[in-house]
This record gives sequence, C-alpha cells and structure tokens, in this order.
Amino acid sequence: MRNVMRTTTVVLLAVLLILPAWAQKRPELNDGEAHGDPPFLVEDGWRPLMNGKDISGWHGQDSGKPNEWFTTRAVQWERFLGPTRLQGRAQPGDRMLNGPAGRTVNIVSDEKFGDLELYLEFMVAKGSNSGVYLQGLYEIQVFDSYDLVGPPASSDCGGVYHRWIDNAGVGGSAPATNASRRPGEWQSFQIWFRAPRFDAAGKKTENARFLRVLHNGVPIQGDVEVDGGTRAHMSIPEAALNPIMLQGDHGPVAYRNIYVRPLRPIIER
Repeated sequence: MRNVMRTTTVVLLAVLLILPAWAQKRPELNDGEAHGDPPFLVEDGWRPLMNGKDISGWHGQDSGKPNEWFTTRAVQWERFLGPTRLQGRAQPGDRMLNGPAGRTVNIVSDEKFGDLELYLEFMVAKGSNSGVYLQGLYEIQVFDSYDLVGPPASSDCGGVYHRWIDNAGVGGSAPATNASRRPGEWQSFQIWFRAPRFDAAGKKTENARFLRVLHNGVPIQGDVEVDGGTRAHMSIPEAALNPIMLQGDHGPVAYRNIYVRPLRPIIER
C-alpha cells in the first residue's frame, strides 16, 4: 500500500512539473496593485469584449447616425505631421478607432453588466477627449492630461466625471495624481466597480461605487460613491445591469484589450 501511495505521489508531481504554465492555476493577486503584465495575462477569470477581428458585440448609441468605429491592426500617431489625429486602416484587427475623422457616435456593448472588474487600454491624440461609462452612466474620464499644469480635476484623465445639474457641474472626483502618458502612447485603466443596489420594489437602496481605479498601474481613485449618472450619460435609468459605453464624439481615440471579470474582494496586503 505504501509503495502504491508513493508511486501515485511521484506520478502526480511529475504531471504537475510537465504541465504547461497556461494549464496551471494562476495566483490570486487582486490587491489593487500593478503586477507587471496586464491582469488578464497574469490572473484567471478574465474574458475579452473584443473578438480580435471586428466590432461584433458593440453597437452605436444613436441608431439614427452612422457608426464609423472600425477595427485595425495598428494605430498611427504623428507628433509633427498630425498630433491631433489618429490614423488606422480599416481591417480585421484587435483594436478599434472612432472613425477616420476621430468623431462619431458613442459605442455601447451589447452585453449588460452589474458588479465587475474592467481592464482596458486606450490611446488619445493631442488634446483629445473620451470616456469610459460603466453601465452607460458613470464616467471615468479619458483625456490628454499629459502636460497638465496644476492639480488635476474631475475632468482630467482618470477623474470620476461630475454630474450636470441645472447647467452646472456637481460632485465628481479628481484623480489622486496625474498618471497620464504622452498622446500617441497606449495607456490603461483597471476599474473595480460596484453597481447600485435596488430593493424588491425597484427602489434604489445603495449608490454605485468606484471601489478602486488604476491609471497606468497607479492608484488614482478609491471608494468613490456616485449618486447618479455623470454628464453626457446614456438616457437610461439606473439599474442592476446596464451596458458599457465608450465615448466617441469628442475627438480621436482608440481602444484595445477590453477585458472583464466578476468583481472580487480586493485583497489587503
């Protein structure tokens, strides 16, 4: 019996040693810190919202206007010849660009989400502006804040954008620091988002929260409560499930590596 157990143990160890790295369970590193490569490469549970060839799974927000978003294999930026533009050739690819002119309708995911972790990468031209709207309502600002002078505001890159009430900005949360890279460089957000809560009668009992946001691996937001849709949100009610919207009408922007996974407790180390 001992010999059988010893043999079984040796065989199991041998199998573990020869298993490829992708077949072994990866560590849980959900601590709100950067860990080298993007989290979808380092941790388990992530799935892509782009298929690597076209914009299937996404649709234009305004069905009455043309949706000019297209996929491409490369996005080009020219510091001297066209710093306010992004260029790409429409073809099957793993990144998407908001049209040849850099202004088109906002693009919305077909799928709806509640609590989630979201990772994505974006590129802006000089002076450009976009936004990532969780549930189509609550915006993390995308903006060329590279040459920012003075402390950042809620309208700078990584800000939880303010609401717009009676023709005035209300609330919002500025990023803790300006972590922006130069225009024409890929940047990243990693977002831990908790959706609003509702009772059985549909009455909201808790507001939405951005539990943590990393910009290029740098923590910039922590436990920010949002009591309603921020400026330029979709015309939809707050709900347990709603889509993701990417703003496309404020200037040239490209997105790639859009990944989601269910929200998990942040590990305190």
